[in-house]
Amino acid sequence: MSVIDHEPAVSPTASSSPDAPSTAEHRPSRAKTIIGWTSIAVLVLLVAMVGLRVAATAPGARGALDPEARDDAGALALAEILRDQGVDIEVHRSRSQARAAIDESTTLVMSNPYTLTDEALQTLTDPAERVVFLSTSTHLLNELGIGDNATGTLSEATPDCDVAEFAEVGTIRADRLFTPADGVQACFGDADGAAVLVDRRTSPQRVVVEGTRLFSNATLAENGNAALGLALLGQTDRIVWYVPSFADSDIEAEPIDTLGSLTPTWVTPAILLLIVAGIAAAVWRGQRFGPLVAETLPVTVRASETMHGRARLTARAADAAHAAQALREGTQRRLARRLGLAVHAGADEVADAASDRLRIPRGTLQTLLAGPLPDDDAGLVDLARRLDQLETAVDDSTHAHRSDPTTHPRESEGNT
Repeated sequence: MSVIDHEPAVSPTASSSPDAPSTAEHRPSRAKTIIGWTSIAVLVLLVAMVGLRVAATAPGARGALDPEARDDAGALALAEILRDQGVDIEVHRSRSQARAAIDESTTLVMSNPYTLTDEALQTLTDPAERVVFLSTSTHLLNELGIGDNATGTLSEATPDCDVAEFAEVGTIRADRLFTPADGVQACFGDADGAAVLVDRRTSPQRVVVEGTRLFSNATLAENGNAALGLALLGQTDRIVWYVPSFADSDIEAEPIDTLGSLTPTWVTPAILLLIVAGIAAAVWRGQRFGPLVAETLPVTVRASETMHGRARLTARAADAAHAAQALREGTQRRLARRLGLAVHAGADEVADAASDRLRIPRGTLQTLLAGPLPDDDAGLVDLARRLDQLETAVDDSTHAHRSDPTTHPRESEGNT
């Protein structure tokens, strides 16, 4: 009974021998693998979330011709010049605040108000004495009735109009021209179009100019750009500068059907479930692969087969020069080994050693080993024949050198 009772206690001892793997040895590696796969999945999700966040981020508040922007496209430099001239500038990003700040002696300045409806624009501009649009669009031109777009550009444009404030501006480079409507004053242009349109037919007075490049921080110092900015915006002691933005837009966009709205509600949970199942399957299958094992190739390619294959490719290409160079390199390596030189000895060294051995001029061997390559089959055959003769001569001289008794005095004395 004692033997039967103690037999189960013996088997755990045998199973814990060094030769038998234990389950405890596999747990750390499996845990590390799970942690690794989980880390990869979390990293992928984080990258995807960051990408979606960046893609869905709205445009920044500091856009082109922003009076508070310091980048190349901003208009901070123009605003500071106006302040130095004693002009009071108020920057508003809300149209309601901008309208409340306007009085009868105020110039309203803004870039193309693409975020406002026509009614909101009319309400904003009504109280102002002057309205200056620093950039415009075709829709704005049609809404104001001030003119149309004109083709072409002008490398240099002068005021060429009777507007007094433009008399000292000088020349500018107009990137966009307009065709004025009847009764609209056109400045800085010619018969084909003008860069500045001044409309005094209605109140408030409206001025349109394409100043995206003219009044930016990067190009304000060029030509008469700064002078034109002072002439347009410095006519009153106070300026209300309105900056359009999507946050202040009154345009109510109709919802657009998207892929998410057109698909059934169960599609999104199904996709998430498939992703989770794919990650679980990857972790499960990843445990079944062991370490990489080096295996011998089932086919052994002989060196002679490789040599014949390369020879056939060279013959098919009819590249005599390449074949001749290969013959020379082979002869050079074999001669270097037979003459006791380094395997990578140059052609000049091999030619010098072979010349000393064969007692022939060095120039002949240097031409043979490093001279011009043949460009046809006849020259290739002649070069191969001469290289073979050189190797044969060196072999013969090597055998004769070893069999000459004068070169082995000790061996000859022993034989006598």
